[in-house]
Amino acid sequence: MHEQDDTDTETLPAEARIVRDFLDASMKPDPDLAATFMAENVDITFTGGRKFDHPSGPTGFNAGRYKWVKKKMDRFDVAAGTDGAVVYSVGTLYGEWPDGTAFEGNRYVDRFEVRNGKITKMDVWNDSAERILTRMGIDA
Repeated sequence: MHEQDDTDTETLPAEARIVRDFLDASMKPDPDLAATFMAENVDITFTGGRKFDHPSGPTGFNAGRYKWVKKKMDRFDVAAGTDGAVVYSVGTLYGEWPDGTAFEGNRYVDRFEVRNGKITKMDVWNDSAERILTRMGIDA
């Protein structure tokens, strides 16, 4: 397994560069550009188990959850997969909730499968739901 921090993008393994470029496009947000880094039959599982087949799905979902959101990518971990590479992007989210309240430090982990230069699978986890519950006064 290869661990890479976000500050050294020139030396990222090729699969991590693909993921980094995808995430950069996603944060613009430019889902059509982001789609160029994905296979046509990509399998995206977003927070809460939501299934999408194009980056426009998560972009649309995020538009309702956040006023805006970006990722501070702390590191990329790359490992050999059964048919390609598995890339983890680990870091934190920052942005504004729909009411304009700023937030930062919201942990995330994204897992990607990369084959033949394209992302074929993406899984997303973050602490946004926990933070929303806390904002609602629910300590669950």
